[in-house]
Amino acid sequence: MPLNNEQKKQYKSIGHDLKPVLIVAGNGLTEGVLAELERALVDHELIKVQVKLEDREERRAVMDELSKIGRAEQVQIIGKMVLLYRRNPQPNKQLSNIHRYK
Repeated sequence: MPLNNEQKKQYKSIGHDLKPVLIVAGNGLTEGVLAELERALVDHELIKVQVKLEDREERRAVMDELSKIGRAEQVQIIGKMVLLYRRNPQPNKQLSNIHRYK
């Protein structure tokens, strides 16, 4: 289910203070990166990912692929950072960025 504008606004304000939990470099989307993406989305629901690629189209393609593979929605893209959200039906309230900032 897509996020509405009110949810996106709320998640952007939460994401502003987050540090990137995943950094994608020149090696691309390796198994380790994808495993960490899955773990981070399950634990935190809302995560910030940094994609360290210089080519804008390539960087955007990697961001789109991350959201597709992670079954997550892109909340915001600023430069080399993307904010991803995937709802966890049974979130850990100590780890979930959504529940910690409510």
